[in-house]
Amino acid sequence: MRRLLCRRSLMTCHVMTVLIAGFALTSTVGAAPAEVEQPRAFGHVLGDVLTQRILLQSGSRNADTATMPSTGRIGIWFERRTPRVETDANGRRWMVIEYQITNAPQTLITVALPALTLMLTSPSGTVLQVPEWPVSVGPLTPQTAFTTGDLQALRPDRQAMVAATAPLRRQMMWALGLFALTLLAWLGWWHWRNRREAARLPFARALAGMQRSNTADANQNAHAWLSLHRALNETAEQVVHAGSLPDLFEKAPHLKPLRPQLERFYQQSGERFFASGSFDAGFPLLDLCRDLYRAERRRQR
Repeated sequence: MRRLLCRRSLMTCHVMTVLIAGFALTSTVGAAPAEVEQPRAFGHVLGDVLTQRILLQSGSRNADTATMPSTGRIGIWFERRTPRVETDANGRRWMVIEYQITNAPQTLITVALPALTLMLTSPSGTVLQVPEWPVSVGPLTPQTAFTTGDLQALRPDRQAMVAATAPLRRQMMWALGLFALTLLAWLGWWHWRNRREAARLPFARALAGMQRSNTADANQNAHAWLSLHRALNETAEQVVHAGSLPDLFEKAPHLKPLRPQLERFYQQSGERFFASGSFDAGFPLLDLCRDLYRAERRRQR
């Protein structure tokens, strides 16, 4: 009984060995080395992207498709980006795989792009073997400074460049000069306008005459009263008295807001020149003339 069991076990092991060998033989028969365009093998540093191109088929009518390799971090040196398939000018299809260097060594070292096994799904079912590809990766900076000449570990702060202030000073002087000329021109225009108005406008002439006389005693000065009368007559283009004020306002409607003051002015003027009694010595003659001049000037503008 024991001999029968041992014989059966040996037969089972022999069958399994034959099956495994047959599977391995079947797997290796369909495998073929891939045609690969490898990236440059030297001069790489942290952040560089290495592009690997693998030929899938050579312009056949029935296109082969391959299973895409996984993406993400590959060891400590590379990160595989999403592969893509491109077609060249000859109609050949290439799988493009990009690897980005994600680490920086302290000294120049050699690392390898990983090997790949790509299964073409149709129509050939070929397995493409992509071998490892060694590349050199260098450090970003040396571990120690060279300490020769100007190659030192630390450099002094760079002095800031002194700004040229002479052009700024010249521009400021020009600006101040133009501002002064503008101010003088404005003052000259303002003085010329006042003189022109004083020579042309009736109430402006009357006010200038009052201001040249004793301002505090303008109400007592008969010439000041007469000057305002002449200005009113010139504005109305006729002799104005208390009864003809409507004619004045028809000729000069801008004086209507001052009607109460003008009515009182003619009342005080009649008492001053024609009545025997005393008149109001506190009448604001100069203020009335100034208000009439302002209304006249607003109308001119």
